[in-house]
Amino acid sequence: MKSIVVFCGSSEGVDPVYGSKAYELGETFAKKTIQLVYGGAKIGIMGKVAEGVLDNGGKVVGVIPVFLKKKEVVHEGLTELIVTQNMHERKLKMHDLSDGILMLPGGFGTLEEFFEMLTWSQLGLHQYPIGILNTNGFYDSLLKMMHDMVNEGFVKQEHINTILVDDDIDSLLKKMENYTPLPTPKWINKEQL
Repeated sequence: MKSIVVFCGSSEGVDPVYGSKAYELGETFAKKTIQLVYGGAKIGIMGKVAEGVLDNGGKVVGVIPVFLKKKEVVHEGLTELIVTQNMHERKLKMHDLSDGILMLPGGFGTLEEFFEMLTWSQLGLHQYPIGILNTNGFYDSLLKMMHDMVNEGFVKQEHINTILVDDDIDSLLKKMENYTPLPTPKWINKEQL
């Protein structure tokens, strides 16, 4: 993987471990020459992961919609900043610039971005590895909910199995590097990919 999109919070959370783990992820990206693609903000753990990459000589591409850039949350020191017209265009651009997807702790926006990319994978629109860095067990309840969806017949176990989860950065990146995607669904044709 040469470029990974990271979805995470624009807040730092209550526990400082979220920010320090995000910064450590950025350091690891820089050392492994993995380009960070993210939401372009200087605040929250979004800013921490970007700083981790930049402080260690790595490359960071921020993708931010114009209305958020106007609110002065944009990180001015990035390798590249791409400004989009809206949130949907932002997600599409982030997807196009990456070959892996990773979620850190965050709020509604983080979940929305993650689940859209997960849905695209389920539909066969991409075959990128999708990881969750489960810092401090932050996503334990969400992971239980996903298994409840399987048990209640709303999600197939094979789709849950495509989500790679770890609380250790190196272990998670290794899982992502070794990921084997599911076959593309037969009801999706080449023109839709």
